[in-house]
Amino acid sequence: MYGAILGDIIGSPYEFNRGDKTKDFPLFSERSRFTDDTVMTIAVADAFLDAHPNAADEWTTNRLINGLRMWGKKYPRAGYGVRFNLWLQVQKPIPYNSFGNGSAMRVSSIAWLYNDMNAVRKAARMSAEITHNHPEGIKGAEATAAAIYLARTGHSKDEIKEYIVKNFQYDLSRTCDEIRPDYRHIESCQQTVPEAITAFLEGESFEDVIRTAVSLGGDCDTLTAIAGSIAEGFYGVPEALKEECRLRLPDDMRAVLEHFDAHLKEVR
Repeated sequence: MYGAILGDIIGSPYEFNRGDKTKDFPLFSERSRFTDDTVMTIAVADAFLDAHPNAADEWTTNRLINGLRMWGKKYPRAGYGVRFNLWLQVQKPIPYNSFGNGSAMRVSSIAWLYNDMNAVRKAARMSAEITHNHPEGIKGAEATAAAIYLARTGHSKDEIKEYIVKNFQYDLSRTCDEIRPDYRHIESCQQTVPEAITAFLEGESFEDVIRTAVSLGGDCDTLTAIAGSIAEGFYGVPEALKEECRLRLPDDMRAVLEHFDAHLKEVR
């Protein structure tokens, strides 16, 4: 999860096309802060961490709904979209056919908590469907989780690219230099997930992936959260950046992150 959270924090000052589309920028500044991407990443992890692998789908779905709503209400000014904010507040929340990139930015923990691709994709689908039940919203979550899972299980970038193109039909043929000039703030999975994966494919280290993703502009806190989550699986995260991440989170979020780390150590 560090990759997603750091991507969010580092990308946040440059959201809404506020950056210069360059890789040369300070990783952290006084404007670097976590947003809804981090809150919901923590919420999904918290919901799945103690879920029994044989639990009924309905039980897990209810746990997800309750968890996202609880965390969202704890941090009501994190920058949620209008429809998601309404979903947080209504008495009986229902999915609203969204294909926004929120389903992809919050999914990273799932790729570490499950140990085969079918289980990863099923859990990613469940995490999306409670809000983003449009086929493209589900696809964005599944593709992101699949890429992270492949990255963390030793697959090459060529293998990851081949799997994503074959199974999700995303166009990964453009380079970042081709994407960057005309790319703008677009909050759909269709126009965020492929660009984030491309930034990962071109990056040469964890930090370089982060810088490459931010340089594309647009909704770059979310795009960089997605790219960073895949980069973490492939490269790992330098300990200094992990510590910076922890320092920038409140105690309750840091507690979930520490629980997540402890769980991974225990099962591995």
